[in-house]
Amino acid sequence: MNIPIKNSEDIVLMRSSCQLAAKTLRFLGTQLRAGMSTGEIDRLCHEYIVSRGAIPSPLNYHGFPKSVCTSRNAVICHGIPDDKEIIKDGDIINIDVTTFLNGFHGDTSATFLIGNVRPEIKKLVEVANKCMMKAISICKPGVHLGDIGFEIQRLAHLHGYSVVREYCGHGIGREFHEEPQVLHYGECGKGIKLKPGMVITIEPMINFGKRHCEVLDDGWTVVTLDGSWSAQFENTILITDSGCEVLTFFPEENWKSEDTILKGKTDELF
Repeated sequence: MNIPIKNSEDIVLMRSSCQLAAKTLRFLGTQLRAGMSTGEIDRLCHEYIVSRGAIPSPLNYHGFPKSVCTSRNAVICHGIPDDKEIIKDGDIINIDVTTFLNGFHGDTSATFLIGNVRPEIKKLVEVANKCMMKAISICKPGVHLGDIGFEIQRLAHLHGYSVVREYCGHGIGREFHEEPQVLHYGECGKGIKLKPGMVITIEPMINFGKRHCEVLDDGWTVVTLDGSWSAQFENTILITDSGCEVLTFFPEENWKSEDTILKGKTDELF
C-alpha cells in the first residue's frame, strides 16, 4: 500500500486549501434557511471557491455534476444539489466541501440543523459530531486505523445508532482520494499504524436506524435503506510527531491534540 507522506512544504500548501474549505463551509452555514434550494447552495459554494482562486474538487470528479454534496435527512452522502430540492423547517442537511488550491485538496463537512429540529434528531447530529471528535482525539503515531473505527462504532452503538460501513474516510493530498481507507468501524490493534506526515479524513456517517444503504438511480445519492435519518461530520487530519492537527478547523479554532485546551476534558466531550 502506497501511503503518501507529506513534507513540510506540502503541509503548508495543504493548510491553505484546508482553511479555504473550512471557510467555505462556514460561509455556507450562514446562508442556510428554510425555503432555499440545494441548487442555490451549490451556486454559492462554487462562486465562493472560484472567486478565491481555487477549484471545487467534486465538480466533474468521476462525473459528479456539481461543486458540493448536499445530503438532506435520509440521504447519507453524495447528494446532488438540485433547484427542485427545497430545504424545509425541521430538516438536517450535510454539506460536504472539498477545495483544490495550490495543488492540494482540503475536505470537510458538517450537518446543519434547519429551524425546529426534533430533539431526537438533534441528538443524532450531536452524537455524529462526537464520534468524529472522539476519533480525532486518539490520532497520533502508532495508533492503528482499527482503533479509530472502534471508537466511532463504540460511541455510536452506545447511543443506539448504527455506523455506515460502505463509505469511509481516506488519505488526501495531491489526489482527492489517496490511501489509506479509514473505516468507521473496526477492532483495536488492527490495520496500519498512523505515521507523522500522513493526512487522512475522518468522516463517520451515523444512522438513526439501521446501517444499510442503497444508491439511487442517479448513481451518486446514497440513502438509508429503512428511510431513517443520517448525520455526518468530517475533518482533514495531519498526523504530527506527537499527535495530530485538524487542518480544516477554522483559524480561530485550530486544534492540535497535544494542546492543553482538550487535556482533562475528555469526559465533557464524549
